[in-house]
Amino acid sequence: MSDTVETDVVIIGAGPVGLFAVFELGLLDLKCHLIDILDRPGGQCAELYPEKPIYDIPGLPEVSGQELTDNLMKQIAPFSPQFHFSQMVTGLERNADGSFGIVTDEGTRFCARAVVIAAGGGSFQPKRPPIPGIEAYEGSSVFYSVRRIDAFRDEDVIIVGGGDSALDWTLSLEKVARSVTLVHRRAEFRAAPDSVKRMWALHEEGRVAFRMGQVTALDGVDGQVSSVAVKTADGEESLAATRVLPFFGLTMKLGPVANWGLNLDQNLIGVDTEKFETSEPGIFAVGDINTYPGKLKLILSGFHEVALMSQAAKRIIHPDQKVVFQYTTSSSALQKKLKAA
Repeated sequence: MSDTVETDVVIIGAGPVGLFAVFELGLLDLKCHLIDILDRPGGQCAELYPEKPIYDIPGLPEVSGQELTDNLMKQIAPFSPQFHFSQMVTGLERNADGSFGIVTDEGTRFCARAVVIAAGGGSFQPKRPPIPGIEAYEGSSVFYSVRRIDAFRDEDVIIVGGGDSALDWTLSLEKVARSVTLVHRRAEFRAAPDSVKRMWALHEEGRVAFRMGQVTALDGVDGQVSSVAVKTADGEESLAATRVLPFFGLTMKLGPVANWGLNLDQNLIGVDTEKFETSEPGIFAVGDINTYPGKLKLILSGFHEVALMSQAAKRIIHPDQKVVFQYTTSSSALQKKLKAA
């Protein structure tokens, strides 16, 4: 056991809900280690829309995915959580003493009294469009997410898709790109009506171009695209392009979690709404990975789930200690933990 990391709680997933779990557990003096398949904290917020505004976080009228992640990292800093990035949990078993043994694909081993699954929709990857040879351009001039808006400044951008991501980035990148062309197979979209209305207004003003058709080929050299071929009702058209953003959705995979003997419902983990505990005592699921009657897949819902989960985890890890509910605004003990006293 000398090579095993011992901790109170292992959190699987370092997205916003997993990060806030560190805060709520920390207030109860529980130490956490977090494991995430990505190479940074923030989950989908940081990976897919770091600069896209979020409007429904209480007290923050507008915040980007990266800003929210940065703020959560500052908030949990007093509790010194330990992160294990670019790793996937491949094994989970209960030890003879009731604790859990966790192992990752990198061979890192943990022993914890409780496990919190905050893995969002599981591991995810963008769907690659059926365009021959697109792999040669990926990461150089073809991207499946926008991490920095400035990387598209003064570029000729082709956006492919008809959902919220395609419309949102059409509206956002129009402000910085040399040109933006939205390509979709029809003139109807699966996006917010207001976004569609704004896109058509920009199109009428000549600030955004729209082509109804499908991208069939890319042309370029050494990973740098120079044009795309679009098949339309009138034939094939070549459009100048230096950046291409295909938004064809995500492929979600629950991964090894599916083999842990938990009660699953359509690749989601069933939980109660008192403790957000799974069918396996001591294993909790919070955020988009769980399901229960009335579930809403919102970050703020995950924050609520974390608060209740933490109280239950404390009772499991320290059954001899009374859990006293306190407010951070009035408890000098909690303020001291937060270094706010």
